[in-house]
Amino acid sequence: MRHNQRQTGPLEGIKVLDLSRFIAGPYCAMVLGDMGAEVLKIEKPDGGDPARNYQPQLNGRSVYSLMFNRNKKGVALDLRSPDGISTIRALIAKADVLVENFRPGTMEKMGLSWDEVHSINPRLIMVRISGFGQDGPLAQFPAFDGIAQAMGGLMELNGAADGPPTVCGTYICDYTAGMYAVMGALAAFHARQKTGKGQVVDISLLDAASSLLMSAIPEYFQLNNAMTRRGNRDRFSSPTNVYQTADGSWVYIVCGGAEYFPRLTRAMSRVELASDPRFSTIVARRENWDECEDQVREWTKKLSVDEVLVSLQKHDVPCGKVATIPEVVQNPQLRHRGQIVEIDDPTSGKIPMQGVTIRLSDTPLSIRLPMPKVGEHTDSVIAEWLGANFDVLEQ
Repeated sequence: MRHNQRQTGPLEGIKVLDLSRFIAGPYCAMVLGDMGAEVLKIEKPDGGDPARNYQPQLNGRSVYSLMFNRNKKGVALDLRSPDGISTIRALIAKADVLVENFRPGTMEKMGLSWDEVHSINPRLIMVRISGFGQDGPLAQFPAFDGIAQAMGGLMELNGAADGPPTVCGTYICDYTAGMYAVMGALAAFHARQKTGKGQVVDISLLDAASSLLMSAIPEYFQLNNAMTRRGNRDRFSSPTNVYQTADGSWVYIVCGGAEYFPRLTRAMSRVELASDPRFSTIVARRENWDECEDQVREWTKKLSVDEVLVSLQKHDVPCGKVATIPEVVQNPQLRHRGQIVEIDDPTSGKIPMQGVTIRLSDTPLSIRLPMPKVGEHTDSVIAEWLGANFDVLEQ
């Protein structure tokens, strides 16, 4: 798949100002761009988004930035200068959405509070992403993904039962907050169709973390059960876990429903286990976690990963190999679904990256632009949005 500037999407005609940095905000704006919106990445002229300096680098360009800043046009403005503020206010008057993830109070110091931008453009939707939200006792403190994972309970749930709390292997709070921000923006669009007015979308990384706690909150309050980490063992069913095979690979096997354990015993050629009182019911298997999992572990360690998978799939047992990243990017299902794509970047050549995740039948999402250079489209955007006679002295 190559990017195609002629493709549009469901948000064609929507104009977005992306003032955000790092991950959550740029990810939100990227998804809006994937949906067809015209997204302007507003950056300071001297260096741009700090994430452009992240490692690893590909031909002097951060791979992180390449991932999160496709489908955007680059506009360089110094928002600490009167000319920069004058220009961004003029762009706000023409925009549908503004995305920012500064520390609460920063936009206000720049003269771009909600009241001020709303007076400039009553239809504007202002998406505000922060560590702790725009209000509350922690609102003014800085936070990043790992802090949200720690404070939001995710680290307490992640890791070996006898090991330390563990951060997730990806910036899950940043991505989740970015997705919530997209959903909030779309909901605000829908409301604007009826009211004619924009509104604030207030998204917090800590809120995003707490939203992923499954049943931990009611379990604590109603059952006095403080959920904690259990390694790869499922909380509700056994022998759902990850098991090593004879060739050193790992397989994740799910036996959640009552029908799956008998299928697993047939796959293992151990049908007698299905009637064993220790394993014959879901409750019994939960009461005998270790013994139940040991039966599966003894089976998988004698076979290759392919032999285990073939037998499980033959008996319709939910399973999957724990894939390495080289295996993920070659996964035929992901390839078929267009989740591993290649775009043309003028600086770095052909860049493989994640595809568009949302599939729409009539107005498909698309990748139309690679990440812009800092300020690459400033002149053309100013002329198109504000008119050829608009004077930006600092440029």
